Amino acid sequence: MTSILTNNSAMNALSTLRSINNNLDNTQNRISTGLKVQSGKDNASYFQISTTMSSESGMMSSVNESMTLAKNSISTARLGSETLTDLAQQFVDRLAFAQEDGVDRAAVGEELMSLAEQMVTTIQQSSFNGENLISTAGLTALGGTTKTITTGISRTGTTLGTTTQDFTMVDLQAVVGDPTTAAADDATLTNIAESVRTNTFGTDAATTLTAADTFLTTITTQATNLGVAEKAIETQQNFLNELTDRIDAGVGSMVDANMEEEAARLQALQVQQQLATQSLSMANQKPQNILSLFR
Repeated sequence: MTSILTNNSAMNALSTLRSINNNLDNTQNRISTGLKVQSGKDNASYFQISTTMSSESGMMSSVNESMTLAKNSISTARLGSETLTDLAQQFVDRLAFAQEDGVDRAAVGEELMSLAEQMVTTIQQSSFNGENLISTAGLTALGGTTKTITTGISRTGTTLGTTTQDFTMVDLQAVVGDPTTAAADDATLTNIAESVRTNTFGTDAATTLTAADTFLTTITTQATNLGVAEKAIETQQNFLNELTDRIDAGVGSMVDANMEEEAARLQALQVQQQLATQSLSMANQKPQNILSLFR
């Protein structure tokens, strides 16, 4: 039966066209944004997981950036310590030369004091962004000899926390001493230089050399430890880079649109839209055909 009041064919065609247009809008939106999940209404589970993981990825990237600052501070301190190692080695060599009687110890003492002054200058210049990890003032500002670095983000269930790593610093300024207040004793390299310059180390020459060699060992050990710390930070940064890449890839697999599929779907929907439009047009012409029966 054909009715001029209720056109079932037209309503069906219109419903089909409306569904096709809705799917077409969704497909075009995915293509324009590159996302198949943009909000909780698209996929609540994926949206929640991806938002949480994206947040963690962002936090880890920020931690990685802050670790770069810490690494640069430690790298600067390592460079200063390695320079001190070279200067301290020269110091010990010249002190060994001063062991023999007949050596102009005053002249050697001047050389040693010059080396000590170079060490002090090196320590003062081993600062990055206002942080000096081998000077007395720098470690006082740090609050001690432990440098704590945040190395990442950890999550257990809904509990979010941070991971840290501690590195031990050494006050090398206390080892070198202060040339402006040098005294003839063996407490620091500067004081050893003063004792040689004033020829007051006499029969304690061997003891003094041993003390200087111990200071050299302390400086060398700190330079080594700083190198290990710098390498550890670089390793952790590489790990964070890989980890954030994996997280971003996981998030992408959940929320990113497959552009090849979306392009194919777009073409198919456009064809369906044309056919549905034609079908609706044909359904709307049915009542017109009834008029021919009354002519």
